[in-house]
Amino acid sequence: MAATAGFSSNGPVPWTLSDTEVNSLYRDLELGTVLTLFYSKKSQRPERRTFQVKLETRQIIWTRGTDKVEGEIDIREIKEIRMGQKSRDFERYVEDSTARPDQAHCFVILYGTEFRLKALSLAATSDEEMVMWVKGLTWLVSDTLRSPTPLQIERWLRKQFYAVDRSREDRISCKDLKSMLCQVNYRVPNMKFLREKLPDGELRNGDVSYSHFAQLYRSLMFDAQKSVSHTFICVCELWATDNNKVQEFMLHYLKDPLREIEQPYFHQDEFLTYLFSKENTIWDVQLDQVRPEDMNNPLSHYWISSSHNTVASAHTSSLCACVMFSYGNLLNVCYAIINTLVFARSYPIILSIEDHCSIVQQRNMATYFKKVFGEMLLTKAVDISADGLPSPNQLKRKILIKHKKLAEGSAYEEVSSSTPYSENDISNSIKNGILYLEDPINHEWYPHFFVLTSNKIYYSEETSSNQGNEDEEEHREVSNAMDQHVTEKWFHGKLGAGRDGRQIAERLLSEYCLETGAPDGSFLVRESETFVGDYTLSFWRSGRVQHCRIHSRQEAGSPKFYLTDNLVFDTLFALITHYQQVPLRCNEFEMKLTEPVPQTNAHESKEWYHASLSRSQAENMLMRVPRDGAFLVRKRTEFNSFAISFRAEGKIKHCRVQQEGQTVVLGTSEFDSLVDLISYYEKHPLYRKMKLRYPINEETLEKIGTAEPDYGSLYEGRNPGFYVEANQMPTFKCTVRAMYEYKAQRDDELSFSKNTIIQNVDKQEGGWWKGDYGGKKQLWFPANYVEEISPTAAEPDRSQATENSPLGDLLRGSMDVSSCQIGECVCLEEGKMMERRKKIALELSDLVIYCRPVPFDEDKIGTERACFRDMSSFPETKAEKYVNRIKGKKFLQYNRLQLSRIYPRGQRLDSSNYDPLPMWLCGSQLVALNFQTADKPMQMNQALFMLNGRSGYVLQPSIMRDDTFDPFDRHSLRGVEPITVCIEVLGARHLPKHGRGIVCPLIEIEVCGAEYDNAKQRTDSEADNGLNPTWPRKPFRFTVCNPSFAFLRFVVYEIDMFNDQNFLAQATFPINCLKTGYRSVPLKNSYSEDLELASLLVSALGYHGREGSFEARYQSPLEDFRVSQETLLDNESRRYRLTEIKGIVHPKMEILSLITHPHVVPNP
Repeated sequence: MAATAGFSSNGPVPWTLSDTEVNSLYRDLELGTVLTLFYSKKSQRPERRTFQVKLETRQIIWTRGTDKVEGEIDIREIKEIRMGQKSRDFERYVEDSTARPDQAHCFVILYGTEFRLKALSLAATSDEEMVMWVKGLTWLVSDTLRSPTPLQIERWLRKQFYAVDRSREDRISCKDLKSMLCQVNYRVPNMKFLREKLPDGELRNGDVSYSHFAQLYRSLMFDAQKSVSHTFICVCELWATDNNKVQEFMLHYLKDPLREIEQPYFHQDEFLTYLFSKENTIWDVQLDQVRPEDMNNPLSHYWISSSHNTVASAHTSSLCACVMFSYGNLLNVCYAIINTLVFARSYPIILSIEDHCSIVQQRNMATYFKKVFGEMLLTKAVDISADGLPSPNQLKRKILIKHKKLAEGSAYEEVSSSTPYSENDISNSIKNGILYLEDPINHEWYPHFFVLTSNKIYYSEETSSNQGNEDEEEHREVSNAMDQHVTEKWFHGKLGAGRDGRQIAERLLSEYCLETGAPDGSFLVRESETFVGDYTLSFWRSGRVQHCRIHSRQEAGSPKFYLTDNLVFDTLFALITHYQQVPLRCNEFEMKLTEPVPQTNAHESKEWYHASLSRSQAENMLMRVPRDGAFLVRKRTEFNSFAISFRAEGKIKHCRVQQEGQTVVLGTSEFDSLVDLISYYEKHPLYRKMKLRYPINEETLEKIGTAEPDYGSLYEGRNPGFYVEANQMPTFKCTVRAMYEYKAQRDDELSFSKNTIIQNVDKQEGGWWKGDYGGKKQLWFPANYVEEISPTAAEPDRSQATENSPLGDLLRGSMDVSSCQIGECVCLEEGKMMERRKKIALELSDLVIYCRPVPFDEDKIGTERACFRDMSSFPETKAEKYVNRIKGKKFLQYNRLQLSRIYPRGQRLDSSNYDPLPMWLCGSQLVALNFQTADKPMQMNQALFMLNGRSGYVLQPSIMRDDTFDPFDRHSLRGVEPITVCIEVLGARHLPKHGRGIVCPLIEIEVCGAEYDNAKQRTDSEADNGLNPTWPRKPFRFTVCNPSFAFLRFVVYEIDMFNDQNFLAQATFPINCLKTGYRSVPLKNSYSEDLELASLLVSALGYHGREGSFEARYQSPLEDFRVSQETLLDNESRRYRLTEIKGIVHPKMEILSLITHPHVVPNP
């Protein structure tokens, strides 16, 4: 079968290949070639590396020398392949003729997840070699993404196995297997459990082969979830009425040559895997295609995907149809848009030009637009006699310019801004950027974002700085590399003087190896007692300890390390890493270094450790250090037990750490030592956003402690012996802020407006909570209308300060500018107002045809003065005045004729997003969001624009063009029939990890849409299993009055040791576009990128009408009859037929007849 058209992230490539050519390419890529790798750092010159493709795991690897893997990337993460020198890595060598490659030989691989892509900049030795790599990788990306689930699982298993089996001996130890299963979110209770699961012969040498590892995986997945397969009768697709199509599907899905027979079949575990697979997705894949018949309405009838303050590239411009454009990245954006229009989509792109350009810059823009875009640039009206905007079909492959336009007959004019001047808008600040602020406790300097206005300086909470000096960063990296061994568990420092160090090393190795059964090659490294500056490698071989000196010497001012003169390393870490991969050779033996022997009592010398300190003493110490991140570790009276006492959110808390054999355990996270645990949480948050920062002891208390203890910092509600237990922390009442206005429907409910603070909140089941507000105590309100905030954010003074600052909720503090500057500041403000009067170049003005920004005039709506070519832009705060119960209907009337663009307020320094749903519901077309931010609004945006083939244009429901429709009144939904949706969560697979521990997942199911449809429910948490958890059957029912504007959202959270929920994964869909039955819900990360193999299995049913209505009562017996009928048929022919797939296919939710399928057979 000939291969189909090529693939790239921007669309098809301009070539096609036969199967023979594809196989030849794959063979060449697997053999590999030598390419020149260009680095992003100034200090690293281009180097030649051998690049290969591992087809078994679908990875690109590059090596230096023999089998020394230097890097690897997953092919599934490749987003774009560019030919030519299209990355900054090449720019460093423009002046260096010796390192400058031929432009025609270069290509760039853009890869990664979570929006920010990394670049692999490469140069081949010839044109043919470059084309081979580009063509081959393009086909591989396409094939990898299209591969059926069983093949993807096989590649994933090999990737996990080979990550441990670096020597490619096809063997790993049981200890490595246990560790690997923990890394993929599965808790192994003990080694006995593994021995029972593995064949007896497999454990003779204590090793496991790949084939038995794969068998163990299939066994674990099936045994844990086989109960799920008994809960269904059948689910079927419409195409399953054709036996030939069923057979073709099964052959493609299985990819098993032995089963290419007339009656293909599934084993039971394969069928269960199918249920969780992407092939059984709940999403109706027919909607992946553009519907040309839906592209004939005026532009004002569409939601148009729009970005704000997002750097445009070929990757981002393929996601949105309205791109914010600035002069600074002029050429790059122009060419990215050209690539998008040529390769990815046919429908128009709107360029929203930033208003910060001089006349000269505007003329340059106009010149570049004409030169680069050519005929694609719209320069005249499609139909001069039209009384409305053109349709997407009329504007195919066109680029529209949104910018202020001159009045007829003017060469240029000054245009006053329609937005009033406000210092709260960060764009109006005099200066803003990163400055360092000294921490008054440890006197370290930390970066904060500062904003200077005419009368105040504001600064944010501590932030990360990406603007440091590049040379300083590289110097810091070099320094860190020299000390990298210090944090390794095999490095024991100085164990003792003279012979004591040698004897201690021998005792540590003997005890560890005899107790754990560690193999030959187990080792530790210590400082040499005899030779200053040198080290000693002590290792276990044949039942005894041997020692080997690691020499050091200085070369060009830098230390070098070696065992033999002919093999020298830059760092001690590099030397040890080498001998973990390459055998250590001498006359008597050859052996690799295997298991590092951890330090047992290294914590006793640390400044944060207290061997004899009670809990009350620890609290007294921490009460005198009023800073989050202060901490200490103390020994508890219980055997092998410690406690971390720390401050977070102004309160003192404790968590228990238990030592179990050679590991220490915090919650479900395991560490090799207490030192490793503390080191990890100094870099990663332990509690919410708090990292361990200030180690507390008597000496530090004398320096930084306050005289008076902060008694208010003791944790509320604690009892004697209170500790924060993993997954068992008691629930304390919290504070929330209202995200939307809510009117009480009953006497026992709260009414509140947006941004109201509700206190003393009691979280109840079923999506409703209780709280206090406005003198009313413990009344009900919907949980999905609020967001939880810290108690400090609810303080009136702080709330007022954040509202009046350009940093909003990120405000940490502010300082008044000296009063002697007031006179000058008044002049400065007047000058700022003058700057806002812009001049417009005629050349750019002539390119503005349909998107002419004008001040919003409510009085023009519905009159002859309203012009469809005019549009208005609103910051979210101004838009909120119109998208409400009072003015929402009027604003919808405006949007039926004209375009509106809504963008985030200037205070969103963190690039967070507002809720787009009310704006969409009121008809706003260009609801601009920060695409670079992974939050719920952006996930909703991605879900909406999955529709219509991801074209960036989604036709609004016809009800929105009905003059009687009110977006906030459910009674105005004429002709729209409500639906009731019933969801049951049965199980999950391959959930992502959060931190070091095994996750305890729960699933939240939410309906988002019009405010009267919003609802949220959740499952219980499943303890310590993220690989294959299951949940007991529990139906969650939702009645949706406006299904044409509603989303069904699945969110996976994990409950951590503090009973806080942390985001793991999500999947969001328009509710009208789902298939019912037993379906897989493929999960995505917070950036809406697919997570490898992660999915839920749910039962989804739907019927027209409200729950309990006549329609629902009428349809429910039909469902019961269908299930009974299927049960009888299944019992009659159970021996011979497949456990069938049968169900209801959305969007119309019709009930289908029973359809039989090919056979399922038991596992052999």
